[in-house]
Amino acid sequence: MNRASITPLSSALGAQIDGIDISQPLSAQDREIIEQALLEHQVLFFREQPIEPQQQARFAAYFGDLHIHPIYPNVPEQPEVLVLDTAVTDVRDNAVWHTDVTFLPTPALGAVLSAKLLPAFGGDTLWASGIAAYEALSTPLKQMLQGLTATHDFTRSFPLERFGNTAEDLARWEEARRKNPPLSHPVIRTHPVSGRRSLFVNEGFTTRINELSESESEAILKLLFAHATRPEFTLRWRWQANDVAFWDNRVTQHFAVDDYRPARRVMHRATILGDVPFFR
Repeated sequence: MNRASITPLSSALGAQIDGIDISQPLSAQDREIIEQALLEHQVLFFREQPIEPQQQARFAAYFGDLHIHPIYPNVPEQPEVLVLDTAVTDVRDNAVWHTDVTFLPTPALGAVLSAKLLPAFGGDTLWASGIAAYEALSTPLKQMLQGLTATHDFTRSFPLERFGNTAEDLARWEEARRKNPPLSHPVIRTHPVSGRRSLFVNEGFTTRINELSESESEAILKLLFAHATRPEFTLRWRWQANDVAFWDNRVTQHFAVDDYRPARRVMHRATILGDVPFFR
């Protein structure tokens, strides 16, 4: 008998799942439970899951192919698992509302984040529902945004002045920029499984709305960035050691609160590639 339980955490998004050990291979039933819960709640949390990188990668790979990040360091023996260690890497780009790797033609379906070393206080992460944000827009604004596209640029969150400090870093940054030129995605995205619509612009990577003038784009993006992160569309998670979060990157944004310095924080992330965003 499966003893999995799902506890919703807010009306906009978020649920905690208990009764599934993600360090072990998933049964077909457990995978279906997780997939359906992700569709409904957009971000899932698992407590007391002391997973190793190999187990984290295996769990994430149940849901799609894994991405190797062009900038962040990774676990040498498991390169699909990147390391967010404040003692090693400048992670200030995480302290802004963002959706992961939207500079890719096929942005992430989702990500699995595991808490490895936490400060004594602070270091929470917030998530925001793009679905809730879209559905709260007025009908005229929805109609205006339909069919518009926006540019997403790798260098917005990974500027040269922060990620090109050594010859090795500069070479890595130049290669990443060459492989990831600016590209466009729809401003409103349709979820490929649920069919629900979501805002799909984020402060971390979105630079402009292509069909508008520069001043119009700036004004509309400012409005959308503020609207998308209204408190009623968000959830704040206070990490405990060995917590794991799994979120649907297609319809959410997140923000890692940088309020714990000079303490150290270490997280491991496995990123699951998705598909080409579309609107219908």
